[in-house]
Amino acid sequence: MMRPGAKQYAVSRPLYSEESFAEEHQKVYRQRKSMLDHVKQYFTCDAKRAKNAALSLLPIIGWLRIYQVKEWLVGDIVSGVSTGLVAVLQGLAYCLLASLPPWYGLFSAFFPVVAYFFLGTSRHISVGPFPVLSLMIGSVVTRLVPEDGPVANITGFEGLSMDDQRVLVASSVTFLAGIMQLAMGVLQVGFVVMYLSDNLVSGFTTAAAIHILVSQLKFVLGLQVPGFSGPLAIIYTLESIFTQITSSNVCDIVIALIIMVVVFIVKELNDRFKSKLPVPIPIEVIMTVIACGVSYAFDFRTRYGIDVVGYIPSGYEPPIAPNVEIFQATAMDAFPMAIVGFAVAFSVAKVYSVKHDYTIDGNQELIAFGVSNIFGASFRSFAASTALSRSAVQESTGGKTQIAGLLSAVIVMIVTLAIGFLLDPLPKSVLGAVVVINLKGMLMQVREVPYLWRRDKHDCMIWLVTCVGAILLGLDIGLAVGLGVELISVVLRVQFPRCSVLANFMGTDIYKDRKDYINVIEPEGVKIFRIPSPIFFANIDFFKRKLVEAVGFSPLRVLRKRNKALRMIRKMLKKGDLQWSPKGYLNTSFGSIDEKEYDSNLEELDLPTDFKDLPVRIDWNAELPANIIVPRVDLHSLILDFAAVSFLDISALKELKTILKELIRVEVQIYIVACDQYILEKLHHCCFFDDEVQPSIFFLTLHDAMLHIMEKHPQSAERKSNYDKISTSFTVHNPEGNFWRNDRKGSDPECKL
Repeated sequence: MMRPGAKQYAVSRPLYSEESFAEEHQKVYRQRKSMLDHVKQYFTCDAKRAKNAALSLLPIIGWLRIYQVKEWLVGDIVSGVSTGLVAVLQGLAYCLLASLPPWYGLFSAFFPVVAYFFLGTSRHISVGPFPVLSLMIGSVVTRLVPEDGPVANITGFEGLSMDDQRVLVASSVTFLAGIMQLAMGVLQVGFVVMYLSDNLVSGFTTAAAIHILVSQLKFVLGLQVPGFSGPLAIIYTLESIFTQITSSNVCDIVIALIIMVVVFIVKELNDRFKSKLPVPIPIEVIMTVIACGVSYAFDFRTRYGIDVVGYIPSGYEPPIAPNVEIFQATAMDAFPMAIVGFAVAFSVAKVYSVKHDYTIDGNQELIAFGVSNIFGASFRSFAASTALSRSAVQESTGGKTQIAGLLSAVIVMIVTLAIGFLLDPLPKSVLGAVVVINLKGMLMQVREVPYLWRRDKHDCMIWLVTCVGAILLGLDIGLAVGLGVELISVVLRVQFPRCSVLANFMGTDIYKDRKDYINVIEPEGVKIFRIPSPIFFANIDFFKRKLVEAVGFSPLRVLRKRNKALRMIRKMLKKGDLQWSPKGYLNTSFGSIDEKEYDSNLEELDLPTDFKDLPVRIDWNAELPANIIVPRVDLHSLILDFAAVSFLDISALKELKTILKELIRVEVQIYIVACDQYILEKLHHCCFFDDEVQPSIFFLTLHDAMLHIMEKHPQSAERKSNYDKISTSFTVHNPEGNFWRNDRKGSDPECKL
């Protein structure tokens, strides 16, 4: 029943198989490049390619040429100053997560920014310390150089203080992570970040936020808690905190609570009135300055015994060489750092590139962060990425290019060289409070769980497993667990797809899953089986099992039964127990038949049925002589819908050919429709076709195959009137803009264009 006012179209065209379509329409020949051709092209250089390579490796050349001084410079200056003040504070705060002296955070907010200024493709992210990376660095540092207990047996530690040993570990693992990022960028494998789904990253960063929160409790409470690393480190840390909870410093708690409440309120006001405020209120910087002044005036360190930042040396230290022994001990830690640092930065950069309409290059970003980390590690900084809040400040305050980032590095440099001593009385509880309050965004990601559970339980499980794994097992192992679960989830979805049997909507060329609709018809003797995924070695057995369920019988079992029945009939004819007459076979013996007698040489039972020695071809669906029983097969045609099959590997190809041969040998005609041209070419190259499986089984569309079956089996149409309800209209475009309707009944093969 057509709904009132619905538009209709009807155009006639010939019925097409893949072969007939190829004969009628000339195909463009495309010469495919070999691997050697790609290698030659990659290493071929000319003036144009050299220019493009220079612009690609130094993106600064591209955006400096279009820099609009009058429109952009003021915004970059305001943004640079604002971001620089935040970078100073976050550098000090996040350095505590890395278990390093606070002033090394200023190095991490300076050196990587300078390198990224020349090599990065994003104009808005603020490069520098990132809390998750800082925490991952801290876990490596405390493992190799624990506060209590012997340090790792590394030659480079001889003669160094604990702080210097920890700095050497942090810079070496950062250097190694930078090498990994640079290598991935040079090898053009920036796509690896695609394997980290949004759900995995969300679960991982939420777990990291919980780790960061727990790690900052010792500063907020004023406790001396040893650093733990490895699985269940968060449990041991909490146990140590609650054991000492009665020894908490009340002054630290009060300071931290005041800082958190004030910063939280002002941040909420910034978000609510961001359209009216020219620049967000830098409340963290303001509260830090106030806390420094109050701590200095009332001498909190002496009177209340609170822990302060302490002496910050002026200037920069000479470069340091990484330690190869540390490389060997931290290789498994450096790789997840390289991946996480790049993934987070690239995700943020992608958001701003879409917002401001420019492109970023994932491989160039890998090179930029690789060089930034290598350069920074040489000057004692630790792994850099981008902090979400700091990047938001740089973009929202009017930053247009990385000149704002460079100016923020200048602000950090001024603090490092000239006024760092003013931060001497700053309580560490203030830094801990700033870190904790900036975790709000990451912690609130837990609200995604109910949404994911309602929408997609697979994605929800990835989120939960990644989060719980990273919390209990540590960030590095947790990330590996989450990635493993994600890949297993993808494999399982492809390995066990939702195969379906399709049926036809009366009067149309539309076919849908028969379980989803009521007014659909299944032509008698025909099954339409849809495979909604690639077919490869892991899911071919599942595909075969589902296909057998769809057709309702095992073709191999039926074939063996038929061949066994033929043996019995031949032997009975030879013995005279069975005779042929015009009325059919006559059984002249009434003795019992022992089927086991005919089970010898089982390999012959799998061969095609052979009627050459028999007086007439046997109708397997009719009553057989001598009470021989063979499973009945009511199916004469099977259509396989390959529209969603994107690839087919060699293992699956062999198994597919086997199952098709088994079906053909039990007199079921096979048709494959909507097959991708790449798969068709592969089938030809792999010698898929022979005397039984022929190229003529491939049809252009499902409806083409159905009409071909109707023409080939007119007796089925006579037995079932529903065949007349299957539309014989074909859908094609008429160049003149008109549509023609051609409703045919029966099996007339003529069609008009």
